Amino acid sequence: RKNTKRVPSFRKLLRTSKIKLDNKLKNKQYKQQSAAKKYRKEQKKLREAVRDAISRKPFPLEDCKKKKVGKSEKWEEEEEVALPLDMMDEDDLKLMEDLAQKASFLTRDLSSNEPVHVKKRKHESVIDKYEKVPRRMQTEPEKELIHLLPIKDKGGIIPQTMEKPVLSVAQDEEEDTEEMEEAEDFNEELLPVLTPEEMAAQRRHKLQERKMHIAALASAVLSDPDNNIKKLKELRAMLMEQDPNVAVIVRKLVMVSLMEVFKDIAPSYKIRPLTEAEKATKVKKETQKLREFEEGLVSQYKFYLENLEQTIKDWKQRKLKKSNVISLKAYRGLAEIAVKCLCELLVALPHFNFHNNIIVLIVPLMNDASKKISEMCFEAVKKLFKQDKLGYASLGVVKVISGLVRGRNYDVRPEVLKVFLHLRIKEVELQKDSEAIAPKKKFMTYKEKRKNLSRMQRKWKKAEEKLERELLEAEASESKEKKLKLHTRTLNIVFVTYFRILKKAQKSPLLPAVLEGLAKFAHLINVEFFDDLLIVLHSLIASGGLSYRESLHCVLSSFHILSGQGDVLNIDPLKFYTHLYKTLFSLHAGGTNDDVGIVLQCLDVMFAKRRKQVSQQRALAFLKRLSTLALHVLPNSSVGILATNRILMQTFPKMDLLLDNESQGSGVYLPELDEPEHCNAQNTALWELHLLQRHYHPVVQKFAAHLIAGAPAEGSGALSLDLSQRLATELFEAYSMRGMTFNPPVASVTPRRKDTFSQLDSFIDEELSKQLQQHISETVVHKPLDFAKHLKESSL
Repeated sequence: RKNTKRVPSFRKLLRTSKIKLDNKLKNKQYKQQSAAKKYRKEQKKLREAVRDAISRKPFPLEDCKKKKVGKSEKWEEEEEVALPLDMMDEDDLKLMEDLAQKASFLTRDLSSNEPVHVKKRKHESVIDKYEKVPRRMQTEPEKELIHLLPIKDKGGIIPQTMEKPVLSVAQDEEEDTEEMEEAEDFNEELLPVLTPEEMAAQRRHKLQERKMHIAALASAVLSDPDNNIKKLKELRAMLMEQDPNVAVIVRKLVMVSLMEVFKDIAPSYKIRPLTEAEKATKVKKETQKLREFEEGLVSQYKFYLENLEQTIKDWKQRKLKKSNVISLKAYRGLAEIAVKCLCELLVALPHFNFHNNIIVLIVPLMNDASKKISEMCFEAVKKLFKQDKLGYASLGVVKVISGLVRGRNYDVRPEVLKVFLHLRIKEVELQKDSEAIAPKKKFMTYKEKRKNLSRMQRKWKKAEEKLERELLEAEASESKEKKLKLHTRTLNIVFVTYFRILKKAQKSPLLPAVLEGLAKFAHLINVEFFDDLLIVLHSLIASGGLSYRESLHCVLSSFHILSGQGDVLNIDPLKFYTHLYKTLFSLHAGGTNDDVGIVLQCLDVMFAKRRKQVSQQRALAFLKRLSTLALHVLPNSSVGILATNRILMQTFPKMDLLLDNESQGSGVYLPELDEPEHCNAQNTALWELHLLQRHYHPVVQKFAAHLIAGAPAEGSGALSLDLSQRLATELFEAYSMRGMTFNPPVASVTPRRKDTFSQLDSFIDEELSKQLQQHISETVVHKPLDFAKHLKESSL
């Protein structure tokens, strides 16, 4: 018969052989396991047999031979009944009796490993076998064995065991109590009572040791960061100082030291984690060393930030650790140091890892109840905004602030929103062209090329410089576009926050901060929102629910909108002019004196930047009312107002009408009227300037005399350069009296001394002088007073 089986392929043979090998290995392992199980079962049975043999009470062999007569007969009768002896031969019966008399199955030592059929030794007696049986009571507890290391000799390995000592519970308790008493006595002997001076000296000694240790670790890391990066872990472990005498100070010192170390050794780039492919590739020793340093630095920096965060959380939640090394009052100081370290890292390392995590920690603390902590966070965020040139860090902070305001339902402090005023987003920065942003590179001049280069070299140099110029322009345009995108995103979030508050929380204390922010960034708002925003601002003013400062911010915001991109809109803000004119007399030398600065900003935007849209009647009315206002405000406000009047007189023609007593036109000036267009201001005069010319402040006197002369730019009546070239708001701040002192200080005046005469006798006559000398030379005799005698004489 023909074989129909195909020859297996080589691949099939390989696969089959592998399966067979696996099966063989499995079978082998299974057999080993089964053999081990079998061996364990046999050992278990053997131990049980030994226990049974030990528990039985042995008896001598002679007792079996000596039988009592009565019992033997009885046993024989029972045996006859039990065994059919008639079925056995005599030889077999005799053999059984001999075996019973030997009784080897009773006397054999079952604890030995010898088989049953081993030949007996010739001289071994039954008594020796009996003596070998261990004598133990059945109730005796079994002792536990401790397996020791085996011993190896010529014969092989000898296992070693030792019985585990068993002590009673009562004995253990007695020993424990004795040990505790001895330890207490020992501690009492070791701990002598220290005086307060000794305790203070001991504390100073410990503190000095910790300081030296901190300084040694920090200096080692700073001197060689690559090789000593592991010492950061040792330094960070000191944040868990457990000595209650020095724990607070040591932890504060370690926090500050680690902060300074990280500020110094952190690189100027962000360290990213390595991918699996990068870890698998072989690199140079220097690269591997740098990777280990970066990995260690990032991990220790992360653990350090986590420790600072946990310290702040423990203080906020009023939680104490189980060790109770630091009191709850001391946690406040630790939390303040932790916040200070986070603020320093926020400003110093905006490019490094975990910067967004620090922002998330710092921003909510701006709304903290502790004034010290909130001010530290405010200052840190302000510094970050001022030094952030590109805008990455500013965008992160603005996002977190917006989420905080919305998450707490606008119940935050106004200072949180006032931080937006320090953003570096200005129209000038956004409108810079690529040439201004591009880094300037010095190229060779034609003469230098002609002198130093050949013709071929000049040709190559020209092409190279052309390519470099194009690359520089491309980099500048790219950085400009990136910066513009970041600023746009940041402003969108800021305006969304502002508009949300204007819409949903108009009675919130955040409204002044919102209006102030709108006044600063109004020129950057999209033109599409101008009309709606002006309507909202006017409705807020008309509602009457705003304070005077808030209404001024509304006016300033609206004019900023109209002076920027709002020039294209045909809107007449007469209602805002009227509101400001009506409320000018709300200012005085008291609490509202600080609002004069906002009024000066409004006047600058309303008149100086919109001079073509302002009528002469409106300018005359404001000039007259501002001159009257300068009489009853503080000197710095008077200086600022008079500087604004100077700009009005120089900007608008025919302002010198108010310097003449003769009226121009019909009508009488109506100072009570709140409409600047219809108060007939051309029919009055600036008589207030003559009073201001006698003001006690020297700068006010100079400005009043300058305005009386017609505000000339040149000549004897002109102002000095330090006064004429400064803005009204700058003068207002420069001559501020917040320190409760005159600014500038009043010069001390020495009183005139009257002429004195050395010879006083020139006015006295000779006779009169003699009488005076005689009266002075006479001795006065004191006589006792007799009131009774005096009364008798008076009665007679």
